[in-house]
Amino acid sequence: MKFRAKLVDAACLNNFTRVSNMIAKLAKTCTLRISPDKLNFILSDKVANGGVSMWCELEQENFFSEFQMEGVSAENNAIYLELTSENLSRALKTAQNARVLKIKLTNKHFPCLTVSIELLSVSSSSRVVTHDIPVKVIPRKLWKDLQEPTVPDADVSIYLPVLKTMKSIVEKMKNISNHLIIEANLNGELNLKIETELVCVTTHFKDLGNPPLASENASQDRNSEQMAEVHIDIRKLLQFLAGQQVNPTKATCSKFAF
Repeated sequence: MKFRAKLVDAACLNNFTRVSNMIAKLAKTCTLRISPDKLNFILSDKVANGGVSMWCELEQENFFSEFQMEGVSAENNAIYLELTSENLSRALKTAQNARVLKIKLTNKHFPCLTVSIELLSVSSSSRVVTHDIPVKVIPRKLWKDLQEPTVPDADVSIYLPVLKTMKSIVEKMKNISNHLIIEANLNGELNLKIETELVCVTTHFKDLGNPPLASENASQDRNSEQMAEVHIDIRKLLQFLAGQQVNPTKATCSKFAF
């Protein structure tokens, strides 16, 4: 197995760092999947127990000026690595003003993802900072558990408001209750609600819009104004909202019927 890549564009490096920071806020460990044309960051906790599941896909040509890899075999040309999310995020923090960033799979008595960062000093001479991030190579027999998840048709799907605004509201609600009710319909309306024995607080959003597929896949008998609701742990929602470092242009929330 071989892997080496280089980033030289400041915007690409900034976006790569944001993705890394987001993942570090969501989970302690993650899987990095390296293939000839893509990098994938994978989180696969048990969702039924409140864990986080994520499939993050980065087209290598959009980030790297150089990219070389050889997988475990010609038939299975990929590499799966398990690493501590915070280690990668911490390494990339030193690359904010980097001229060049290089990533390489190495073996230093144990497998490592070696991150080399070339920085410009005040005297215009360069200096290199190197981080060796321990990784665990995931054997081929376990790859089947790390595939892109299939998403079922949604009962109701809606575009979310600006996530920073939503996070600010949910943080205030956290002081009142540990659980949150999210209500949404096919008319672009979303409610964030908490209910206790003493108080009921609801924040209303209108005209958010619904993804096209939501209306097509929704039941013919469903009234567009009928609310679908879910009850969730408010801390888990805040974990998701706090992890958003990539400033998405659109984010959706979907409720599935099981």
